[in-house]
Amino acid sequence: MTSASYIFLAGASRGVGREIAQYLTAQQLKVRAFLRTAAVASELEKINIEVVLGDALNIGDVERAMLTDEPIHTVISTIGGLPSDVERPDYPGNKNLIDAAVKAGVQKFILVSSIGAGNSVVAASPQVLAVLGKVLAEKDKAEQHLIASGLTYTIIRPGGLKSEPATGNGVLTEDPHIIGSINRADVAQLVGRCLNSERANNKILSAIDRNMQFGQREFAEFTLQ
Repeated sequence: MTSASYIFLAGASRGVGREIAQYLTAQQLKVRAFLRTAAVASELEKINIEVVLGDALNIGDVERAMLTDEPIHTVISTIGGLPSDVERPDYPGNKNLIDAAVKAGVQKFILVSSIGAGNSVVAASPQVLAVLGKVLAEKDKAEQHLIASGLTYTIIRPGGLKSEPATGNGVLTEDPHIIGSINRADVAQLVGRCLNSERANNKILSAIDRNMQFGQREFAEFTLQ
């Protein structure tokens, strides 16, 4: 990255996105956060993050935030809907971000998806699929749109998310059969490490904590260097 370029982060208000925001600023990286509401804007601005308000479901908002004179190095999206949302942004919101990223000429797009999407559906239990099947299908559509966009991408599919401090035991794998839990702060570390990893380019990777794997299946860890 150059000092003139920045990271565009969608989904920084909560969860994994918030952890990524904190990780990136700790690395002294220049971050612009795209937020739907101003509720946490001041908290992000306190850690030197530029905040732009807008709705990912509105392509005009996305393009206004992204198509500026400042070059974007990487777009990171963690956006996903809440159960109460009338229209979930998992696919349409991410589609708008991806399409605008193509126009903006960004160098990389990192999409945080979920184990259970795409070919990792084989890892999810029938109970999980019964509850989250529709959401996972939307996430899969977002993944497919990103792959087809021509952008350099990394898709990270975390397992069950926890809010504990980072353990440092987060691992990535290309094996779609792996499932387990992982702390959000560890997902943030893995996303941050993918930023400058050429090995992660155009890869789909599942993310779990090596000590929180469900089952005993052996798998190969994906190394980023």
